[in-house]
Amino acid sequence: GRGAGGGGGSMAAAAAAPSGETHREETRKRDVRISNIEAAKGLSDAIRTSLGPRGMDKMLQLGSGDVVITNDGATILEKMDVVQPAAKMLVELAKAQDAAAGDGTTSVTVICGSLLKACLDLLQKGLHPTVVSDAMGKAVTKACEVLQNMAIPVDLNDREQLIKSAITSLSSKVVSQYGSLLGPMAVDCVMRVIDPQIPDNVDLRDVNIVKRVGGTIDDSVLEEGLLIAHKAASKAGGPTSVNNPKVGLIQFCISPPKTDMENNIIVSDYQQMDRILKEERNYILSIVKKIKQSGCNVLLIQKSILRDATTDMALHYLAKAKIMVVKDIERDEVEFICKTLGCNPIAHVDHMKTEKLGMAARAEEVSTGSGKIVRISGIQNMGRTASVLLRGSNKLVLDEADRSLHDAMCVIRCLVQKQYMIAGGSAPEVEVSRQLGQWAKTLLGAEAFCVRAFAEALEVIPFTLAENAGLNPMQIVTELRNHHAQGATNHGINVRKGTLTNMLEENVVQPLQVTTSALMLATECVRMILKIDDVVPVR
Repeated sequence: GRGAGGGGGSMAAAAAAPSGETHREETRKRDVRISNIEAAKGLSDAIRTSLGPRGMDKMLQLGSGDVVITNDGATILEKMDVVQPAAKMLVELAKAQDAAAGDGTTSVTVICGSLLKACLDLLQKGLHPTVVSDAMGKAVTKACEVLQNMAIPVDLNDREQLIKSAITSLSSKVVSQYGSLLGPMAVDCVMRVIDPQIPDNVDLRDVNIVKRVGGTIDDSVLEEGLLIAHKAASKAGGPTSVNNPKVGLIQFCISPPKTDMENNIIVSDYQQMDRILKEERNYILSIVKKIKQSGCNVLLIQKSILRDATTDMALHYLAKAKIMVVKDIERDEVEFICKTLGCNPIAHVDHMKTEKLGMAARAEEVSTGSGKIVRISGIQNMGRTASVLLRGSNKLVLDEADRSLHDAMCVIRCLVQKQYMIAGGSAPEVEVSRQLGQWAKTLLGAEAFCVRAFAEALEVIPFTLAENAGLNPMQIVTELRNHHAQGATNHGINVRKGTLTNMLEENVVQPLQVTTSALMLATECVRMILKIDDVVPVR
């Protein structure tokens, strides 16, 4: 007996069938669904505590023994080793939100968990999963309309407004006290890489973040120019700073050629030995002369796998020619450097021409706490890129600062793509919940049930915010509903003061896209989990 919870219909069907088979099948399907929902719910509950400005951080211990401290939902889920297939969908969900909006990865997981809990109740009342799923789809479309009506258009030239939303995004991170520094930095980075022809397409790969341990986050700067995270090769006494440099990025090696196969040369007397060395010297000298001829005086050399990119002899001659050398440029940095300097990569020494070089005002080696980096400033017709030097007292803080800055830049990117913002601090969720509740009253039958459940599920966001801030969640959410019912649509939880205030006046704002994409993606994920009725392991 499964109790009356399973609804009467299946019981009657089971009684009519000669053996109890259909009965068992039904239970099986229900069990799979329930176990899927439970697993996903468990995962979202684990993340719930890190939502909001007063959220906790998670310390993740990786298999390799590394430790990561983070507050970013997507990072936490990605590093967790999730086995249950339905819970894996939550990981994908957080990644999708990270790709679509960049921020709100914690909220999307929490909303999803809460919706699943609501669905569980509906299923136990005997509603059919498909009915629930369709109603959820309708509810989310309506929710997006409500959000759109709440939204305030934003002007991209209004820097203050953009900084506010960047600071809101940073407020839940470890580095929140440096919001006044990192917020404007994120805004300036994105503004610098926007292409006026195609403003919708902001590629955050055009922002190069160089991380260096040592100093504090206050020492981070947004550089005018290009930063290269390698030191100048000064072993042979070459220059470490050059005025008015002409920068060449080469992809060939300045070292004696090697054959494809292993080979040995047997040398029997000294004259032959001298001849070999002389050949080598001439070969290298001819390359250096060609480089010098083109007027290049800062040389960036791409890392080579097959043979040494430079030899000591080559460095010696380059130093004599007063050429500053930076070697071991990674393959994936090449594109960024070319874009910034407006130079072309040079694949063979015969192509060393002046027009392929990038011009600048100064290139110098700067020492940061750990190791040195090369800075090229005053670049002529610089490409649309930005370089940031991030500093931090230890590796964990530094990595988290990097992730937080990325989140803040994503928020600005959202605003560029969809120029609307809404209040933060759970105001939009409560408003959507209230309006959907009213809309549910006009619907009939099972749909009304599901929409109401959806509306109630959204209250998990204010509930969790209040809970994490150590306030009384029940009381806060009730008061909040009351404010919204009286028409104060932008009221939310002010975590710092522990009261309810108008979020726009507190400058807590977030892009519309973050919230809409969170709702849509969470609902999509829930609908997928509802539609699964069996798990078949395939060997």
